[in-house]
Amino acid sequence: MPRNAVIGVDIGTSSSKGVLVGLDGTLIRSAVREHTPARPGPGRFEMDAAVWWREFTEIARELTAPGDATVIAVGVSGMGPCVLLTDEHDTPVRPAILYGVDTRSVRQIERIETRLGAGEIVRRGGSALTTQAAGPKIAWIAEEEPELYARARRLYMPSSWLVARLTGAYVLDHHSASQCTPLYDTHTCQWYAPWAAEVAPGIDLPPLRWSGEAAGTVTAEAARETGLPAGIPVTTGTIDAWAEALSVGAQHTGDLMLMYGTTMFLVHTVPEPLTSPSLWGTVGALPGTRNLAGGMATSGAVTNWLRDLFADGDHAGLTRLAAKSGPGANGLLMLPYFSGERTPVMDPDARGVIAGLTLSHTRGDLYRAALEATAFGVRHNIEVIEAAGGDIRRVVAVGGGTQGSLWTQIVSDVTGRPQELRTTTIGASYGGALLAAQLVGDASVDDWNPVRETVTPHAAHTARYDELYALYRRLYPATSDLVHTLAGMQER
Repeated sequence: MPRNAVIGVDIGTSSSKGVLVGLDGTLIRSAVREHTPARPGPGRFEMDAAVWWREFTEIARELTAPGDATVIAVGVSGMGPCVLLTDEHDTPVRPAILYGVDTRSVRQIERIETRLGAGEIVRRGGSALTTQAAGPKIAWIAEEEPELYARARRLYMPSSWLVARLTGAYVLDHHSASQCTPLYDTHTCQWYAPWAAEVAPGIDLPPLRWSGEAAGTVTAEAARETGLPAGIPVTTGTIDAWAEALSVGAQHTGDLMLMYGTTMFLVHTVPEPLTSPSLWGTVGALPGTRNLAGGMATSGAVTNWLRDLFADGDHAGLTRLAAKSGPGANGLLMLPYFSGERTPVMDPDARGVIAGLTLSHTRGDLYRAALEATAFGVRHNIEVIEAAGGDIRRVVAVGGGTQGSLWTQIVSDVTGRPQELRTTTIGASYGGALLAAQLVGDASVDDWNPVRETVTPHAAHTARYDELYALYRRLYPATSDLVHTLAGMQER
């Protein structure tokens, strides 16, 4: 007899991932569909929403094809904050603009700050206005593509788009809304109508629910397309990093989640709202929770870039070479700002820098320098989080980059902090499955996903990394003027 199970699906930057999970947390099977965002110009990243739904339907059918499980609930998540505008019939007016990797909205940020006040935006919205925020991206469409914007009536993100296609419901979770700065008031946990009218005129913003609440049930039409049973509940969902945090139980006060993926994300849970001009203050995925968050524009994206440069390279082989390189990468130092940088630098015109290169350096040295660069970026973010009033008591790591031991070990060595690894580190799709299971039962993350190991810092590497970190912090201000000039040349 088929066992009852839940499905979790996450729409990520470079792939969509789905898991079929038993009600006890056992992973039955997983499925992946890889994709590549369109890059229609410098600093621009877009995706066609049709890709999200097509990949969801393919994943759902693949996961359920063997017929050994009966799906009784669905959980969704996705990258964000993204901006997908549709007309009143839910037909997209243009491809979705992605989160902070897309840096096109600089002029809109300046204009909105002038009109609303930079300090007031932080006070009400929790975060400074940056290219991560959804609000300026909406304003960019209104100003640069007015004929398309004239048709726009609704705002979606990847998770809410899946919800709409599955259930017909037009909703968004509170956390995703809180990254729509300046449209959302983090104190009242509601859309702020005066600023919404200013920044997103004519858009009927979606009703808000918490991530674990049911958005609706699978319609008969969606059931035909996906192979899922009609009538089963679907979660409201959330942004991928917050689903990742839920998947490893990192939602308690003092927790810091590190998400190792194409980008690096940090989510620190705090007891009361905190703000910083260099971080994002948001509401959490669960009712009553607050976060201070950071995100690096690239991390795994840099190692993927290096892998692709080396025709015969693969991550496992390059990791072995990097391990042989040793701490400090034989005198190489890298800034990982290959797509600009989000927190805490907040500079869309930042670029990658590799300092200290000689003819003696190897592929392993370069790969090691990339891993160390992301670790230095994590340390920088942690220092800013604590300077803003954060109190980090536990670090929990999740994501594809935790599969090998070297990257997590380097991060612990650089930051001086242990990292807890849970048994399952799949990430957001597993977190979505957990929320789905909680819709239909009393699933607990500690029962589903117990601690597997703790990565502890190597004291012998501390002095070396302290020295290199000091140089890392000097490298950006020393090169930023030159790099900004080069970034301008790239745009031309």
